[in-house]
Amino acid sequence: MNVLVVRLDSFGDVLLAGPAVRAAAARAAHLTVLCGPLGEPAARMLPGVDDVIVWRAPWEGVHPPDVEEADVPGLVAELRERAFDTALVLTSFHQSPLPAALLLRLAGVGRIGADSVDHPGRLLDVRHRRLPDRHEAEAALDTALAMGFRLRAGDDGRLRVLPAPDTAALTGNGPYVVVHPGASAPARSWDAERHAEAVRMLADAGHRVVVTGGPAEKALTRMVSGDDAVDLGGRTGPRELAGVLRGADALVSANTGPAHLAAAVGTPVVSLFAPVVPASRWAPYGVPTVLLGDQRADCAGTRARHCPVPGHPCLNGVTAHDVVSAVHKLLKESA
Repeated sequence: MNVLVVRLDSFGDVLLAGPAVRAAAARAAHLTVLCGPLGEPAARMLPGVDDVIVWRAPWEGVHPPDVEEADVPGLVAELRERAFDTALVLTSFHQSPLPAALLLRLAGVGRIGADSVDHPGRLLDVRHRRLPDRHEAEAALDTALAMGFRLRAGDDGRLRVLPAPDTAALTGNGPYVVVHPGASAPARSWDAERHAEAVRMLADAGHRVVVTGGPAEKALTRMVSGDDAVDLGGRTGPRELAGVLRGADALVSANTGPAHLAAAVGTPVVSLFAPVVPASRWAPYGVPTVLLGDQRADCAGTRARHCPVPGHPCLNGVTAHDVVSAVHKLLKESA
C-alpha cells in the first residue's frame, strides 16, 4: 500500500503526528509525508517515513503564500504521478482538513480520511470525529485507527524520533539542564530577564545549564546564558538539538517545538505554558511534566499570537524560584 500522511503546519505539530505516522507505516509498503517547510525537519526525523514532500499551503502559517505562488496544479500533478492508494490528513482541533482533501481527490487518491467537524461531501471516505479535549497526539492516532492503521505490537504510542547524534562535544560532560527561552509566538514567551534569573538560580543550586535557541535567537540566548550557562544559540540543527535534549536531565521551555522534541527523546519538561491553546491538547506528551502558568487566565483559548491581556499575567506570575522548584521536583521523580 502506497500511503500519504498530510500534516502541513509546524515542527511540533509534525512531531505530534509521529505515533499516527508509525501506525500508518505498519501497513504501508511505502509511506510519504506531505508537510510544510517548518515541519520538514521533524518529518525527516520520524520513524517509518520513507519520503517527504514539502509544500507551502496557502491556508497554513502566519504568512501563507498566495494561491498562485503555492502552485496548486504542480502539487496535484506530483501527487497524481506518485499514485497514492490512501491518504491520512492530520490537522489540529481548530483546522479543517477539507482543503487538503480536495487536492488529494483531484490527484486521484483512492481513499482519504481525516478528523472533520465540517460536512465533507465527497471529499472524505472516512470522516472521524475526535473525542473532546483529546491530546493532539492521541487525536491523530485515533484518526489513523479509524482508517484501519494500528501501531505494531509493543509500540507504546509515545512520541519518537530517529536516533540522535552524540552532542557531548557541544554540551560538555556531566549532567545538565536545558533552558530554551525562545517561543514560536510572543504570547507563549516568558520574559528574557526571568529566564536569565532562572539560569542564575539553577547554577547557584549546583546545576550545569545549557541554553538553546535558533540562529535568529543568538542575542536572546547570549543574554539568558550570561556567565552561568553554555550558550548553544544558533549552534544546533534539529537533529543536534534532539541529541542535546536527550542528554539533559530536564528541559525548561515554553509551549514550542523543542518541548515536543524533548518528549520525543524521553526528557522531562518544565513547561511554561500560556493557555492561549489548551494544555490538555498541547502539553508535552508522554513524559513527566510540571506545568507552570495560570491556565485560567483571560487569554485562555484565544489562540492569540500576541498576548491580548495587559501585563501577560498568565506567565508573568511565574517566578524563577517556581522554575527551579519544578526542575527539582522532576529530578526527584526521575531519581
